[in-house]
Amino acid sequence: MWTAVLIMGGIGCVAAVALGVASRIFYVKEDPLVNQIEEALPGANCGGCGFAGCHAAAVAIAAGKAPPNICVGGGPEVGARVAGIMGMEVVAKEPELAATDCCGGQRAAEKFFYNGVQDCRAAQMLFGGSKLCGHGCLGFGTCAKSCPFGAITMGPDRLPVFDPELCRGCGSCVRNCPRGIISLVSSTAKILHFNRYTECLAPCRQKCPAQIDIPTYIEHIREGRYREAILTIKERNPLPLTCGRVCPHPCEEVCRRGVEDEPVAINHLKRFVADWEMNQGKHLEVPMAPPTGKKVAVIGGGPAGLSCAYFLRRLGHEVTIYEQMPQLGGMLRYGIPEYRLPKRILDWEIEGILRLGIRVRTEVKFGDDFDLEFLRAAGFDAVFLSVGAWDSRRLGIEGEDLEGVWDGIRFLRLFHLGEPPEVGERVVVVGGGNTAIDAARSALRLGAKRVVLMYRRSRDEMPANEMEIEAAEAEGVEILFLAAPTKILGEGGSVRRMEFIRMRLTDPDPSGRRRPEPMEGSEKLMEVDTVIVAIGQSPGIDFVREDKLTGQLRVTRWNTIDAQEETLQTSLPFVFTGGDCFTGPSIAVEAIGAGRYAARCIHYFIVEGKIPPIPSRQRTLIKDSLLEHLEGVQPVPRVHPHELPVNRRIRNFEEVEHTISPDEAQREANRCLRCGLICYNRDVVEALIEEQTPSEAAAVS
Repeated sequence: MWTAVLIMGGIGCVAAVALGVASRIFYVKEDPLVNQIEEALPGANCGGCGFAGCHAAAVAIAAGKAPPNICVGGGPEVGARVAGIMGMEVVAKEPELAATDCCGGQRAAEKFFYNGVQDCRAAQMLFGGSKLCGHGCLGFGTCAKSCPFGAITMGPDRLPVFDPELCRGCGSCVRNCPRGIISLVSSTAKILHFNRYTECLAPCRQKCPAQIDIPTYIEHIREGRYREAILTIKERNPLPLTCGRVCPHPCEEVCRRGVEDEPVAINHLKRFVADWEMNQGKHLEVPMAPPTGKKVAVIGGGPAGLSCAYFLRRLGHEVTIYEQMPQLGGMLRYGIPEYRLPKRILDWEIEGILRLGIRVRTEVKFGDDFDLEFLRAAGFDAVFLSVGAWDSRRLGIEGEDLEGVWDGIRFLRLFHLGEPPEVGERVVVVGGGNTAIDAARSALRLGAKRVVLMYRRSRDEMPANEMEIEAAEAEGVEILFLAAPTKILGEGGSVRRMEFIRMRLTDPDPSGRRRPEPMEGSEKLMEVDTVIVAIGQSPGIDFVREDKLTGQLRVTRWNTIDAQEETLQTSLPFVFTGGDCFTGPSIAVEAIGAGRYAARCIHYFIVEGKIPPIPSRQRTLIKDSLLEHLEGVQPVPRVHPHELPVNRRIRNFEEVEHTISPDEAQREANRCLRCGLICYNRDVVEALIEEQTPSEAAAVS
């Protein structure tokens, strides 16, 4: 017995000595800072931070290899506690939540029947997955299984549903989605994002110059969620009230419903929901990023300048708009008549932009009252040039300087300066664009008894919006095609007659364009009291002077500011440009899209010092999305807005077109097929027909 005790005691002593020696050699010294940080962390070991667990994250934070707010599971509160331990301050950061815009789900066609491992990654390995759409969700819920916070469920249509209350923006779903259709999205990310060929884009979204998510906001309208609809629009366009009235809606040209039926009245739906916001009497709040301390000057308060200022402010930058006219709006205010865009509506919309904290200085002319040297001295980090196309082209014929001959832009501008011109009884408007149409319809409202619109090409070549042409004809404007003025004759310094010549179109040239040429001996005279010339515009860039810093700005042969197409940077890297002074005259929604793109480029330039390119940026329509036939779609009458009767509207400048009613908006929203890239709703129309009265259903059967 004693032998056993001695042996066991000896072994114990040897072990104690060995452990003592080992502790001297292999001891682990605890870092109290790591311990403090680890105690502040939630201990969830979710892996959302990218480290193996909370201890590994604490070690990285203590070593300065990770920021104190790396813990996505704990959120901002944990980040603040860890920052306090580190003696640091956490700067406010926008939340980034998981999202996808795939809308295919079960309605997306199958290439083949898949019965393998129920995992998106496994399915993707077999011929790229079973879905015919190469950009859509495969529907097996790998993202939901990988989410450590239970923030994702698979909906009944086999699409992921994200719970913003549970999502921590860890990115696990993003990393595990083999199609790459999930992303972490913040308000800033939405502003900076532009369409890509690899995305789920309905044709209307592809065609919209502002890249508005049209199917989503129409779906919101259909569901009666007007607040969500207007906020969806304002992610891309801060001027929906204006665009709802003046946009020629190129989106409707490619509306997939138009393949089998009339296109959805997309623009009328946008106007409806924008009017709804205005009629509430309060501008909806939009998300804004934390302040960056950077300053940007925007020169020109037209649609491009207003759009750029709006998005820059939402990105957290200080913005000041400089405008030479008494009020903001540019051509929207001084070029579009009141009967199309009432200025009280434009004022309300601009007020909503400025209330974000944008400063404004009006009646200051760039190049005279201030210049680039002044802006640099004032601490601006970048400048956006967005002066409009205020200079009109001249006819270059005899008599053009007579009293009673106006250029179209000046003629329209006088209305909004409180100085409407006198036109007499007989008016000729030369040109075929929207400015010419606006001038002709305005002349009627000023009391002219006869208004002739003279255009040197045929109706097919007329660049004005077809709806505006039809409205002008309905009001009594005569359109004289294939005619051009050759001489303006006057008496006592005022215009009295115009000589014009008939034209004919040549055969198409290699580009397909037919050139007008005069027909000898076809000259005629026309009695006239006023001639309005609206044959083209160009930007007013007289501020480019050799003795100034602006003298370093390069100008193109078209009298526009030269800049890099991908970055919008001019020959002075801190000066950016966009809108009419870069592309030449265009429609308002093009300028709005250009303003947001400029805001993206400026943001990266002043924050990161370089402007990253947009990979796979969508510029032309995606061929796969242009379907020649749609199954399961039957004609359903399109909603048409009410208008003032002709005999009433030509006596004043009241708004001609009215906003559709809530019932009409609901009915029109139901016509939308909720298209994705190649998917669409095949059963919506049948359901709509069932809801109609017998007479309505008979009309579409």
